[in-house]
Amino acid sequence: MRIVPAAPSLVDQVVEAITDEIVSGVLTPGSRLIQDDLAQAYGVSRQPVQQALILLRGCGLVQSAPGRGLIVAPLDPAFVRDLYEMRAVLEGLAARLAAERASERAAREGPAYIAAGHEAVKSGLVNRKIETDIAFHQFLADLSGNALIGETMAPHWPCLKRVMSDVLQKEQSMSRMVWDEHEDILAAVIEGRSAEAERLSREHISRAASVFIHHLKIQQDSNSKQRRTLAARKLSV
Repeated sequence: MRIVPAAPSLVDQVVEAITDEIVSGVLTPGSRLIQDDLAQAYGVSRQPVQQALILLRGCGLVQSAPGRGLIVAPLDPAFVRDLYEMRAVLEGLAARLAAERASERAAREGPAYIAAGHEAVKSGLVNRKIETDIAFHQFLADLSGNALIGETMAPHWPCLKRVMSDVLQKEQSMSRMVWDEHEDILAAVIEGRSAEAERLSREHISRAASVFIHHLKIQQDSNSKQRRTLAARKLSV
């Protein structure tokens, strides 16, 4: 019997809508998130908005602000480091299990994911790059046969989308490198080289993390300098 995937719930749709606005920069760090305003904008009641904000706070996209309710959280390099350290372990496990359990399926279905990724890079569209990147990693998680890998990663994709968007808009060359590495991982999975598939996958995530965290720290330093400059100007007036 074929299992038909469930349609996204209203809460899931609101989570995606808010995430998209944060990723695209419509909602900037520090922006207030007022439930009534969001409910009106999305044409829903307050309940799915409230539940969506709880989920987004759990994955680090939203945070509490004293006396201000909820706001869009700034990107914290330490949080991103922690997230990618966990991701490297899970992605490595997924690749190893995929090589052990589903090499034939990887050979049948994997090349289509690689082709889609290269087309996304050619398009230059950041959203397509992110979608195809996530699809590839979710494919490996599915191949692993361990449902908990995908379930563990699912709540963190909104934050990961934001991190990827922030960097890929500045680092165009990184997209090509990412898909070259994806090809190497897939080849190891197809050929049943489980230990190598795990190593390549973990190294892939760790390299991406180092680039992302480097950019975030530069941006954080720049923002701090701007705030100090503004404060100094106010004092001199």
